[in-house]
Amino acid sequence: MKFLQTITNTNDHVSGLLMRLTLGGVILPHGLQLLLGWFGGYGFNGSMQYFKGVAGLPWIVAFAVIMLQSVGAVLLLTGTGARLLAISYIIMFIGMIETAHADYGFFMNWNGNQKGEGFEYHLLVIGLALLLVINGAGKFSFDYVASKSWLKQPK
Repeated sequence: MKFLQTITNTNDHVSGLLMRLTLGGVILPHGLQLLLGWFGGYGFNGSMQYFKGVAGLPWIVAFAVIMLQSVGAVLLLTGTGARLLAISYIIMFIGMIETAHADYGFFMNWNGNQKGEGFEYHLLVIGLALLLVINGAGKFSFDYVASKSWLKQPK
């Protein structure tokens, strides 16, 4: 129970809400590409094939990436397990930089003159996720409700 209290403990500021809406709102469409094939994505099977084949990831890592960016983003938007999700996003986005983006430098490929995308976007995600780890989900989150009610230790 102490672990749950620690990870759900948060403040009553709206900054957590703004961080969650920003991070979850940006990651969710990518997750829907991976899971459902929306927005021009490949869907679950195509994404799994890409991650296992081209990216060379083990199937469990590929599955985790898809779930974190889809289901995880929905949970983040609601403020459910925000700290654990934020830590997972930090690990995942560091992995993305290492495996796919570091070779292309810092900048995104806005003008189409690079062979790939840089990692500036990934640093923004990592920064927002770090703030969520430090501050928690904030007010208007399931973590807030849990930390203030049913997870409270009796005195």
